[in-house]
Amino acid sequence: MMVLSGDEAVAQAALDAGAAGAFAYPGTPSTEIMEYLQEHIGEAAGAAGTVRVTQWCANEKTAYESALGVSFAGKRAMVSMKHVGLNVAMDPFVNSALVRIHGGLVVVVADDPSMHSSQNEQDSRLLAEFARMPCFEPSDQQEAYDMVRLAFDYSEAHEVPVLLRITTRLAHARDLVTTAPARAVSDMGKTGDTYAWVLMPAMARRQWAGLLAKQAVFRADADAASRLELGSNELGVITCGLGRAYYMENEDDWAQAHGGERPTHLHIGRYPMGTEKIGALASRVGRVLVVEEGYPYVERDLRGIFGAPLPVAGKMTGEIPLAGELSADSVRAALGLSPREAVAAAAIEVPGRAPQFCQGCPHADSFTALKKALEGEVEFFAASDIGCYTLSALPPWNAVESCVDMGASVGMARGAASVGQKRAIGVIGDSTFYHSGMTNLIDAVKYRTPMTLLILDNGTTGMTGAQPTISATSRLPRLLEGLGVEKEHIRVLEAHRRAIEADAAAIREELAYDGVSVIVMVRECIEWLKKARKS
Repeated sequence: MMVLSGDEAVAQAALDAGAAGAFAYPGTPSTEIMEYLQEHIGEAAGAAGTVRVTQWCANEKTAYESALGVSFAGKRAMVSMKHVGLNVAMDPFVNSALVRIHGGLVVVVADDPSMHSSQNEQDSRLLAEFARMPCFEPSDQQEAYDMVRLAFDYSEAHEVPVLLRITTRLAHARDLVTTAPARAVSDMGKTGDTYAWVLMPAMARRQWAGLLAKQAVFRADADAASRLELGSNELGVITCGLGRAYYMENEDDWAQAHGGERPTHLHIGRYPMGTEKIGALASRVGRVLVVEEGYPYVERDLRGIFGAPLPVAGKMTGEIPLAGELSADSVRAALGLSPREAVAAAAIEVPGRAPQFCQGCPHADSFTALKKALEGEVEFFAASDIGCYTLSALPPWNAVESCVDMGASVGMARGAASVGQKRAIGVIGDSTFYHSGMTNLIDAVKYRTPMTLLILDNGTTGMTGAQPTISATSRLPRLLEGLGVEKEHIRVLEAHRRAIEADAAAIREELAYDGVSVIVMVRECIEWLKKARKS
């Protein structure tokens, strides 16, 4: 028995299930899966000669494709990412449902309701449905462990990837987890049916027909795995994932208020969901409440399964908040229960403070230089990217004007410059540049777009906990030159307060250039340095 967070339970299950390869790009709330794997892979390496790899990758797409290669070679693989990372991996994700998976492939996606560290609240269950892929959703840390092991078996049995969806609280909260005996790293050898991996139209049509034929099996298995507990004829409650825990906190109080009988309760943990147990619940109760985190995914389908006569409450009708995380209190209100008695806390006035750069952060010096370079300029556009440096949008910096998605700073600056915007600037971190900034820069070079790109090279993926960048700082200028940026307009500067005047002058020079210029601002992340000194 171990005390594990949801992320750690997922990782431990992959080790115990005999996974040979795990690949990821860091992104909260999924980062700790790979960190745990890398910390524990040595003690779980198995017999001499066994190869197990755990690798950070340039982005989620490359991570996914590496996992596909492991599966093709006949070994088990896991790829993990946060929900917006799945957007980056959508091409291999959707197409992987059409190949004939050989070694089991488990895709772990951590959704982030309430957007604690994300741009949106998207629900990965919909993307699993879009790909016609089975989706497992654990309700606690023990289920996270058990479902990962089951997902590997299910993937191999049905020759399809399995998506495991977790959410922020489950990913980071801890609980006791009972582990099962570890199995050796499996090696079935390379797949013998290579045509099932060649998605030319004729083969793809055959594979698509096979995937559609499997949907009835997936639904029947999901129905068998769901748990129906009969109770009151008044109310039926359907829970999904972590919603079960919040409902269970309030179930006794509802029963006490209704003569001791509990609601009829159906818990769904797998998709595409079956209809038999939903029909059994619907035939018994007068109304239904759906408790799910994310989109009204199950609620939407329920309205189509048994029609309008039976009232269905949830996100679409306002009983459950449409945005943000669930909580025991929000579910309590949806059940019609009065708020719990609480002791009023003494009023404490805490001054508001916007998030800031760490003291000594090199980004602060980079943005000081940028702002100094732009002093007196009336027309400019500064686009930011995803990373610690996005904080420069806030006071006292107010230095950037947009932040949309990974790599967008380069593309947005290029697009604006291409239609006449003067002094178009993209600001991106080194890890994000490798992730998805390079291709936009190639476009800029092709069309000789008059723009300046600032790459803030702190040597790490700082925002997610100082994971290593995929390539060393020393290689970046050569890469930029290889992408077609003119050597004389690749400037490597020190991001330091003692160099602010010189840096500002260099930025002004490049802003005046009628073409693509790239300025690399170099200094190590101070949190990475602290981490490195401890290791």
